[in-house]
Amino acid sequence: MADVKAKKIDDIAAYEGPSSIPGIRFRPAGRDLGVSAFGMNVVAIEAGCTGYPAHDHAKDGQEEVYVVLDGDGSLEADDGVKTALGRGTLVRVGPATTRTILPGPKGIVVLALGGTPGKAYSAK
Repeated sequence: MADVKAKKIDDIAAYEGPSSIPGIRFRPAGRDLGVSAFGMNVVAIEAGCTGYPAHDHAKDGQEEVYVVLDGDGSLEADDGVKTALGRGTLVRVGPATTRTILPGPKGIVVLALGGTPGKAYSAK
């Protein structure tokens, strides 16, 4: 049997636990698909939402790549530099860089991929 699993993004349940943030739908896509080599989540941020947390991965060494699937906005790094994000944009962010994503007027949907160079991935 072929090792293939497909899902539509909207069919992946958004996280609804105690750390959920109003205006953000966080979908654990990698877990739902059975991905074990890297982290993968789909994050939908509504227009006007400022709750996406500024964070870095200095402690775990994880680098992240964001792929904009829909909408637009910007990624703000710890040096104050904003990178415009639009559909089809790919952005890599190093582990020590603090980053946050700010949605544009129609919101933004981002595929976030993460892994630590030189280390096997471990789901938390």
